[in-house]
Amino acid sequence: MNIRLSTILLLAGTASLAACKTTAPDILPPDPTPTTQTNPSAVTPTGPIVGTQEHFVNGVQGQNVIYFDTDRYNIDSEDVPALQSQAQYLLRNQSVNITLEGHCDERGTREYNLALGERRANAAKNYLVSLGVPASRIRTVSYGKERPIATGSNAQAWAQNRRAVSVVIR
Repeated sequence: MNIRLSTILLLAGTASLAACKTTAPDILPPDPTPTTQTNPSAVTPTGPIVGTQEHFVNGVQGQNVIYFDTDRYNIDSEDVPALQSQAQYLLRNQSVNITLEGHCDERGTREYNLALGERRANAAKNYLVSLGVPASRIRTVSYGKERPIATGSNAQAWAQNRRAVSVVIR
């Protein structure tokens, strides 16, 4: 009886296998696509690129200009937050170098204004160096009264032109 039952089961299994379709289907499923893992640090950054003036200005919250009183080149308490912000940016971004441009208003001789602009640029540089920025990363230049930002012969225009501007060197 065991042999008979085994034979019946064997014949039933063979019959069920014979009933399977042996031809390939008309449409094959698509090949599996490989999944790629994204590395969050490899994502292309958006916004300004490190080392550009735009990135610098954004990094210092627009505080890349300091202003001076008439015939002065001293760093006062109003300039300190801007220069501290610039120093922090430069210490975080070791590959960025800057030029400090010294500017004056239209009053005074060309020679006087070039010398005063140089003193203003150097005062800002010395302050940044005192905050830990290497002096080798800061260049200075004086434009005197040659590059005014505000035109006009009044106190408001003169105040805007008495400045030191930090510009990224590329």
